[in-house]
Amino acid sequence: MTGPVRIRRIVTTRDGGTSAGTYASFNLGAHVGDRPEAVAANRDRLAREVGLAPDRLVWMEQVHGRTVEVVDGPRAEPVPATDGLVTAVPGLAVVVLVADCVPVLLADPEAGVIAAVHAGRVGARVGVLPAALTVMRQAGADVGAVEALLGPAACGQCYEVPATMREDVEDHLPGSASQTRRGTPALDLRAGLWRQLADAGIARIGVDPRCTLEDRELYSHRREGTTGRLAALTWMEAQPRE
Repeated sequence: MTGPVRIRRIVTTRDGGTSAGTYASFNLGAHVGDRPEAVAANRDRLAREVGLAPDRLVWMEQVHGRTVEVVDGPRAEPVPATDGLVTAVPGLAVVVLVADCVPVLLADPEAGVIAAVHAGRVGARVGVLPAALTVMRQAGADVGAVEALLGPAACGQCYEVPATMREDVEDHLPGSASQTRRGTPALDLRAGLWRQLADAGIARIGVDPRCTLEDRELYSHRREGTTGRLAALTWMEAQPRE
């Protein structure tokens, strides 16, 4: 498409929904054991609040890989076995679900190409973010014009891992090695992903600093085990040139 577009980005919290128990209350994950009718009501409310029809939100069956799919219209079911969605269609929102992993929202507002990426430890290690940038480029984006938002995730002082795992991820995602406040090995995936984006030539990178393990308004699988999922979504609103 031609002409600049307005990029919209939303990150939800766990407040304001209909889910109960460990999922309370605005759980948007349909794969975590919550009542389907509660998840459906929460998803309908999300669509209503952002001003889109429910079928204009496209979801993923996230599998911690590096597959990225282009979507050009509504999908009746989540896009299977993928961890990144790219679209050039205004008014079509692409959604990523997380509860400690890093949600990444990408956009080239001049080209009118956006993406939502699920970057957990495994996906970040195997290159899901570079894969998404490649697909965006194939869809017409200029990587140098891309804006990025790294959403809430487990922070580098909380995401404790074995030393061998930290070293392995650092080898594949430089800049991600960290340590906890107790001095034990940890990962800061947002730091590694920020460096990966910067090395790709992306200058406009925003970071939501909230830690999912520390902030009780957010879901955290590491903190709670059985829990819900928050959503990060992005879509485009076409803007006429002046």
